[in-house]
Amino acid sequence: MWCLWRHIRQSVLLDTYNEREDFGRRASRGTLSQFTGVWMSQELIQENSKQIDDRSIGLVEKEYVTLFESPGVLNLAGGGKLGPITVAYETYGELSPERDNVIYVCHALTGDAHAAGWHHGSDKPGWWDGFIGPGKGLDTSKYHVVCANILGGCQGTTGPGSINPATDQHYGRGFPFITVGDMVEVQAALMNHLGIEKLLAVIGGSLGGMQVLEWGARFPERVGAAIVLAAGARLSAQGIAFNCVGNRAISADPHFREGDYYGKEVPRYGLALARMLAHITYLSEASIEMKFGRRLQNGSAFAYDLLKETEFQIESYLHYQGSRFVERFDANSYLYITRAMDYFDLAEAYGSITDALGKTAARFLIASYDTDWLFPTSQSLELTNALIAAKRHVSFIELHSPFGHDSFLIELEQLARIVSPFLDQTLKSIRQ
Repeated sequence: MWCLWRHIRQSVLLDTYNEREDFGRRASRGTLSQFTGVWMSQELIQENSKQIDDRSIGLVEKEYVTLFESPGVLNLAGGGKLGPITVAYETYGELSPERDNVIYVCHALTGDAHAAGWHHGSDKPGWWDGFIGPGKGLDTSKYHVVCANILGGCQGTTGPGSINPATDQHYGRGFPFITVGDMVEVQAALMNHLGIEKLLAVIGGSLGGMQVLEWGARFPERVGAAIVLAAGARLSAQGIAFNCVGNRAISADPHFREGDYYGKEVPRYGLALARMLAHITYLSEASIEMKFGRRLQNGSAFAYDLLKETEFQIESYLHYQGSRFVERFDANSYLYITRAMDYFDLAEAYGSITDALGKTAARFLIASYDTDWLFPTSQSLELTNALIAAKRHVSFIELHSPFGHDSFLIELEQLARIVSPFLDQTLKSIRQ
């Protein structure tokens, strides 16, 4: 029996499993975020985190595996073939004897395998360290968590910046076209390598949420729960438009050289512009006003100088984001991954969202944020309604946060209050 529970102005929850009352009570306690008076992006939060907290999983190491070795090959959705494929991944927490406590974390556009813990010599933790660890949202005292860099990335997994074994040169723009489905195929192959037949849960936000949906559609029997954060069944025309402008900035950079810039000056200016533009879509108007407003960077009077690029604080912040990004990310990877986001359309690929997700017995948790305009709540409701039509187990909640699309990277205690009981109930149901 379908039940609608509404927490006015704080959350909306659609629930289809037996423990809904307990889950609802715990969820409602965590839906309102508190303004701290200081706002920083997750990157800045990490940069200022110099101490390992007492719930950290501590030092971790990145691991590598080579998949799709000859004569094997990955047949790509666009018609290309790729192999061998190196995958960089990290694991946290102990694998249960039953091998039934595995949670796969799908990272977003510019993420990587280093989701939690600390690398030796590093001054900042993994990008979701506040959410993964003992007693945290993904509790590593209960669960075995895996995160891998996606196909096409530039943080250890094969991508356009990798060496093509056939030519002994960087792939560059010779790298084949990839899709979100291709990324998930590689992740499934990694799970096969690790001996994991079925995942307790798959979780991710933004592009990571798209991967979660693809897991549910492509491997319906291998997922116990799917947690989709700040994502949708497709990228909107507005989202594609922002990607278009950002990608044009990269390709128009004179140092881009049709993607053949390895070993030369890289297209720093174009990539920085693409990052600056994209970062605007991750924020909300409230967060920008709260942190920056119209305050000037230096002094209290206008400079009346068109050549002064960082007169306002918001300008300085965006320039900082762009300059830091080019130090860690590859321009070709950015082009390939954003295009994969543009192409992702669950309904187009499977006939409808209901058809795409109707074959899995997985429990779904769909979460949106009320200030996210890149993936607004309407897209999460579209997913929820399709799952209800397919008579699937689905819970939906709209969370209040001033931080826009990036909320799932920032409001971690709030998110943990929703995810933790959901995972506990999923594991309980599997072991019954």
